[in-house]
Amino acid sequence: MTGLGYTLPAVLAVIAVCAWEFGVLRTGLFRRASYWVSMVIVFAFMIPVDGWLTKLSAPVVIYDETHTSGVRFPFDIPVEDFLFGFALVTAVLLLWERQRLRGVKTEDAA
Repeated sequence: MTGLGYTLPAVLAVIAVCAWEFGVLRTGLFRRASYWVSMVIVFAFMIPVDGWLTKLSAPVVIYDETHTSGVRFPFDIPVEDFLFGFALVTAVLLLWERQRLRGVKTEDAA
């Protein structure tokens, strides 16, 4: 297992989103309890659905194990799915927050 096909992009996606927040946007999203509650809600729904889709006993989605880390938790979910999920949801929330902050600045200037 090399993990280069799925693990590396998943890790890079998380790093890119975090770098974007800390280096460019600086919205303070990671300091908000509401963000972390949102992530808990996302993962709470993701676990049963993704667990059913990726269960090793009868998978609907089959991963080439040579492209993953081989770590599966819980319910046989590849850990990379959580990394991609974190990156995707966080990127969307960062864009949303950036738009909200632009609207606040525009209203303050008027």
